[in-house]
Amino acid sequence: MEQQKWEAKVSARLQKATADEIWPLFQDFFGLGKWFPGLSTCHGIHGNNAQLGCIRYCAGFSLSGKTDCAGEENPAPAARTNWSKERLIAMDPAARTLSYEMLDGSLGFKNYVSTVKIVPGGDEGCEIEWGFTVDPVEGWRLEDLVKIYDLGLQSMAKKMEDFIAIS
Repeated sequence: MEQQKWEAKVSARLQKATADEIWPLFQDFFGLGKWFPGLSTCHGIHGNNAQLGCIRYCAGFSLSGKTDCAGEENPAPAARTNWSKERLIAMDPAARTLSYEMLDGSLGFKNYVSTVKIVPGGDEGCEIEWGFTVDPVEGWRLEDLVKIYDLGLQSMAKKMEDFIAIS
């Protein structure tokens, strides 16, 4: 019997940065490491940045929990360096959306696809929506994964907003 996919979306509200200011930071597909907390490495390994089919390599982030993504005890989550290879599969600058899939990685994610959308917030601000679908991950609960994504997005949004404020 096939397990149902996990599907979730988190969002962050920015008061001091517009969608037009935030979108270029996401459009820089190889530049995620500038914004995502704990991501020490992010660079292109195939294709041109922001072109469909380009692939980035990301490493250094930690998903904390009692078990790692393989379901094994992980008493020192920070000691494990996670990595992933991700391919850009869709980008619509007019709608400020992009989607990517995880090709390989140490997280145990299978059939992972993520979509980021920057939604204008009227006269001021914007909202970043980050959704994903993935096959259930052994050793994890969906609600724990959503919490980690939410914490990461909130931190990333603040970092982006602070950058825009001083630019």
